[in-house]
Order: sequence, then C-alpha cells, then structure tokens
Amino acid sequence: MNLKGKTLFITGASRGIGLAIALRAARDGANIVIAAKTSEPNPKLPGTIHSAAAEIVAAGGQALAVQTDIRDEASVQAAIAQAMAQFGGIDILVNNASAISLTPTDATPMKRFDLMFGVNVRGTYLCTQACLPLLIKSAQAGRNPHVLNMSPPLSMREHWFAPHVAYTMAKYGMSECTLGHAGEFRPHGIGVNSLWPRTAIATAALQMIPGVDLGKCRTPQILSDAAYLILTSDAKATTGNFFIDDELLARHGVTDFEHYSVTPGTVDFIPDFFVD
Repeated sequence: MNLKGKTLFITGASRGIGLAIALRAARDGANIVIAAKTSEPNPKLPGTIHSAAAEIVAAGGQALAVQTDIRDEASVQAAIAQAMAQFGGIDILVNNASAISLTPTDATPMKRFDLMFGVNVRGTYLCTQACLPLLIKSAQAGRNPHVLNMSPPLSMREHWFAPHVAYTMAKYGMSECTLGHAGEFRPHGIGVNSLWPRTAIATAALQMIPGVDLGKCRTPQILSDAAYLILTSDAKATTGNFFIDDELLARHGVTDFEHYSVTPGTVDFIPDFFVD
C-alpha cells in the first residue's frame, strides 16, 4: 500500500516536521493540502506555504497552498472547500501544527496560554471535525482514511506537568483527541493515532528556543518515515495508538538510525518530553 493519489490535509506543513511528512507522501505521488499561516517569508523562520508547495511538486506530488488559521472555523472550512475543489476529497488529516511555550505558570501570559490551546487543542479538534465527513466518504470508497496527531503518549506523571503546565495540558489535549476519536470513528473505519519523537527534532522552531544544541537532535525525516508507516497501514486495524518514532521503525525492521542524526556518531541525544 502506498499514498499515490491520496489527498493529505497537513496543518503547519510550510516547514519542519509537517513539510517532511508532506515530502515523504509526495514521493508516492500524493496530493498535499498545505494548511498553514505563513504566506510571506519570515527572516527568522524560513518556509512559506508557497515554498513548501514548490518542494512538494519537485518531489513528485501535487500541492495546494492554502493560508489557514486553524483556530478559525471559517478559515478551516474555506481550506477544506478549496481541497474539495482541487482534489475531490480528503483521505488523510495530519494535525501537525502546534504552539509551544516551555514556561512556568507565573511566566505564561494568558495570551500565550490561549495561543497554545487555540492551536493545539481547538485546532486539532476543529480540523478533525471539519474533515470528518470527507474521511467517512473516503472510508466508504475503500481509500483507507487516517487521522494522525503529532502528540505524545498520555502520562499522568507530575514531572511532565510541573515545569510547563499550560504546554503539557495543550499537547495532552491533542492526545485526548486521539484517544476519543479512535473509539468514536472506529465504526467508520477511520484510523486515528498519535506519533511522537523519542529525541528532540532539529527544526527552525526549535532553533528559536535558547540553549538548544541542534547537533544533539535527530532530523524530521525520522518522523516522516514513521508517519508513512502509519498512514500506509490498515486504518481498521491500526487505530488508538500512541507511537514513538524509533520504536515503530524498529518494529518494521529498521536497525540503523544513524542517518537520522544531525551530527553523525551522536549517542547522547536531547530527549523529547513526555516519553517515560
């Protein structure tokens, strides 16, 4: 099974992990809807919906760049209408867009709190709700529909909450969507899963966090390869899982992870959050 001719709606796909997932699907000849906010170049954060579209086409896919604020219902509905007009449906939703602030309570302004909940929780729920009718049609047509949330395994351990309560709640909100929607959508034959990295991933967004050594990270390609395995699996059998990237790849026979290292030979990677 591959993704040729499938249509993927990927939030936050103008750069980083979302773009890497898009490019992996594009190699099969997939259609990619780039639902992201950045339409004009930002000197601090490279990548726009238009530059992403060019890369996707160059990789062998079809691309539709749609400037989208996933917090806004009208914006999401307009993006889906464009996807319908261009590609005729949606087979896969990747809820990748996310906002982060690794701050304690007294250093988290409510504006930042609202941003994280608006993007991570509301955005994930809204995009899933808006895509649901098309995912049901995809299932009825035997096209193996999936929802993939880029969010962590749920762990009710104090040390994952205490340093950044707001961010943890917002990311776990995405994972709660996975847990609930997997059960809700199972009768339709729609797979709903989460994927999370074991190590920090070298992205432009991570580069903006002070003190992070990108040389001790892995590249986004480890997540795009893991996501590909999920999105090409049987949606009826693969649902309700909280996958960790290297564990999933190892289960599929990958034994050498060296090519995912930003710095070859690295053994002491920066661990990501939420992996017990």
